[in-house]
Amino acid sequence: MLNPKLISLLPDLASFILVVDEGSFTAAAKKLDVTPSALSKLVTRLESSLSVKLFERTTRKLVITPTGRQIYDQAILMVNAAQQAVELSTSDHTAPTGSLTVAAPEAFLNSVLQPFVVPFLQKYPDIQLKLRVADGEIDLLRDRIDIAFKLTDKPDENLVLKEIASTNLVLCASPEYIAQRGEPQHPTDLEQHDCLYLAETERDNRWEFFKGDDYHTVSVTGRYAVNHSQMRLRGVKDGLGIGIFHDFVISDALRKKRVIPILQDWTIKSAYHGAIAMQYPQTKYMPARLRVFIDFVMENLTTTGSTEPRS
Repeated sequence: MLNPKLISLLPDLASFILVVDEGSFTAAAKKLDVTPSALSKLVTRLESSLSVKLFERTTRKLVITPTGRQIYDQAILMVNAAQQAVELSTSDHTAPTGSLTVAAPEAFLNSVLQPFVVPFLQKYPDIQLKLRVADGEIDLLRDRIDIAFKLTDKPDENLVLKEIASTNLVLCASPEYIAQRGEPQHPTDLEQHDCLYLAETERDNRWEFFKGDDYHTVSVTGRYAVNHSQMRLRGVKDGLGIGIFHDFVISDALRKKRVIPILQDWTIKSAYHGAIAMQYPQTKYMPARLRVFIDFVMENLTTTGSTEPRS
């Protein structure tokens, strides 16, 4: 049986979520059309009811506490369930309309999904599509994401999974660079070459290769590093050095011989390889906007390993 106390807490929990999302009482109060002080009192009341501290308040910053984060994550589930209930009573459930948020790694979003944006929006003019770059770990419920693409051999077991293709990493350089500097014959040869890497973390210049039981970690150096796949590819094409890319990023450059693959008999180890997984939360009542997007992707991407749009 539903606890009557819980019913009185539901509006406060929803307001608490908005404060977290907006980052301040002032911004959230504007959305709710109330005063910041009134919203602050509401959150204080919620803290008292739950006997926990939700925020660390300072004059400059509003910081959610670890317990507050746990409560937020659970409250998000409540709000998402409520949203599904609302959609069941509206045309959102049967008609492709409303906002759809899709997250994907930068390289995949730019090279694979981008060509489908205009055709999809033309076919479904009542859908508002929001694309979000997400190269790290993401929580679909907490981050309010409807569907996510992941390049991984370990998809989230708690989400629905559709494998739409597979991807491998390719080491390559321009023909001009190879003609000038020579072609590496072994991973350790890369230490004598200019290499382009991401430079997001201290370990990004450590490239790992294996072939059977033979394993090598190489610390590469170079004059240019950038965490954007197309900018890095442009640098490789222009002869600045050797780079690692997903096969779908360089497929066109390979066909046109703007770049050539190197050390093809070695496998590059990375957290972002394997299946191209499309994942979304399990739901008995899927909104039409989500259903048509999934169908559109499955119809326009082959399931034989290619990530090229169908003609």
